[in-house]
Amino acid sequence: MNTLLGQRIREQRKEKGWTIEQFAERVDLSANYVGDLERGVKIPKLETFIRIVEVLDVSADVLIRDSVASASHVADDELCRKLSRLTPGQKKAAIDILNAYTDNIPYITK
Repeated sequence: MNTLLGQRIREQRKEKGWTIEQFAERVDLSANYVGDLERGVKIPKLETFIRIVEVLDVSADVLIRDSVASASHVADDELCRKLSRLTPGQKKAAIDILNAYTDNIPYITK
C-alpha cells in the first residue's frame, strides 16, 4: 500500500509540473521525506496526508482508491446481506418501502 500511495502522490505531483523540492515546500516537508513517501519507504501521518491532499487539490480516494472500499460498495454489500436474510414476502415489502422512500426523496430533503 505504501508503494501505491507513493506512486500516486508522485503522479499527482508530476501532473502539476512540480519538482520534489517545489512540492515539499508547498506541503512544508523536506524533499528527502517526500522522496521517501513517493518510494513507499515512509507513510505519512494523517495530518501530513491531509496537507498533501489539500496541496495537490485532489480527493483522498484518488491517492488511496485501491486500498479502501468505496462507501457505495460497502453500502451495497450491507444491503445485499440484509436482503438475503429475508423471506420472499419480506423482500417484497422492503422493495415497496424503498420505492416509497426514493420516490419521495425530493420532498424529504427539502
